Amino acid sequence: MNSVLDFVIKPLEGRYGNTKKIGDKELILNSEIYSHQFVSREAEVLAVPLVNETKIRVGMHIIVHHNIFRRYHDQYGVEKNSRSYYEEDKYFARADQIYMLKNVACSLCDWEAMDGFCFVKPIESNDIFSTETERPLMGIVKYISGSKTGFEVDDLVGFSPNSEYEFCINGERLYRMSIKSITLKYEYQGDEKEYNPSWTQSG
Repeated sequence: MNSVLDFVIKPLEGRYGNTKKIGDKELILNSEIYSHQFVSREAEVLAVPLVNETKIRVGMHIIVHHNIFRRYHDQYGVEKNSRSYYEEDKYFARADQIYMLKNVACSLCDWEAMDGFCFVKPIESNDIFSTETERPLMGIVKYISGSKTGFEVDDLVGFSPNSEYEFCINGERLYRMSIKSITLKYEYQGDEKEYNPSWTQSG
């Protein structure tokens, strides 16, 4: 089944990633369906749109918007699927809801950011007078689309407030943002250290 404008996808490991393996036991981290932090973001492409040429192919893995798989309660308290729901384990995704792709048929291929997007790794705060664990509005570029953006992977950059959205990719906590949200490029001072909380290592 192909949609005219949308991709058809399925979540890789269920709709919610809310468990953590501790020894031989599994700990449930969250049981609330509305918490976006635990909604799965990784999916497999089942079908591509009939129109609009795309580099995304059937079988590729993609990183998508959290609202695609999330369930919610309506004004009557009834639990509902998102409007992206098609049928069991099948969902529609618009092109602008897809942020990264990975060709899993290629063993050497890594994640690739879609046009217009980048993923930035936060860095630890070195302010001894602050209770914050990371430096505000600053990070290291890990994935970025294209070569004509003026920024590259491993650049230390600043970004505009409220532009970052939290994702966990390959066990790393990253911020997804529009490339337009990057405001400047810093020179490394030698004291920068990537910040990755322990919960990202859940499995």
